Amino acid sequence: MTKIFAHRGSKGTHPENTLAAFAESVRIDVDGIELDVQVTKDGEVVVLHDETINRTTNGKGRVIDQTLRELKAVDAGGWISLHYEHEPIPTLAEVLDLLAELKYQGILTIELKTDQIDYPQIEEKVVQLTHAKNWPFTVTYSSFNLLTLQRLHEIDPVTPKAWVTIGSVVTVAFANYFTVVNRIDANFAWFIQSELELADLDKDVCPFTVNSEPEMWMCFERHVYGFHTDYPEQALALRKRYEREQLSIASV
Repeated sequence: MTKIFAHRGSKGTHPENTLAAFAESVRIDVDGIELDVQVTKDGEVVVLHDETINRTTNGKGRVIDQTLRELKAVDAGGWISLHYEHEPIPTLAEVLDLLAELKYQGILTIELKTDQIDYPQIEEKVVQLTHAKNWPFTVTYSSFNLLTLQRLHEIDPVTPKAWVTIGSVVTVAFANYFTVVNRIDANFAWFIQSELELADLDKDVCPFTVNSEPEMWMCFERHVYGFHTDYPEQALALRKRYEREQLSIASV
């Protein structure tokens, strides 16, 4: 069964990378949740996609130049709807605790955003948090930065790791060489162009960001490991439809 990952929570319907988005992802019983982490000026791990807070809050500036207290003062939800006004930027610790409180039993993919800023000790900080308790969910680390994945593997060789890539002619060969990686989170367009090469890849493939129903259906038909989507509830409903059709065909 192709797994469905809620990209930055339910990004298409809720303010991305917020507790509201992650709670919604649990409510709809999605297979996986994906989020992004950065590090603040005072060394706290926060959940935010961009290196700046300009796009998704009413504040401005780089995450690395601001303390957690300063970041907690901005609104990370009102930009999408007044209903989510005053939604804060969460810490990774807060998200882990929320998912545990909601008894989430799926997969949590934590993307370390070190492709622009290679935050010092971010790998150690994330591993410390993920190892703090026995969570009811499983964790996967991901990053564009292969050095980050290597560092994570040295600290925590057991937890699965995914290489996030937009794809290139050498990606498949390099992915097989890079044994630390268990999964390839690949740009959807490149995934379609590279199907023949990927067929021989000894790793799970999880395309992003798959938002249209024809693309979702294509992923189901190709039996990929999973895909990231901004509309996980829509994807879950479509998967049920696909499975019903497959049962109908099999019974003929």
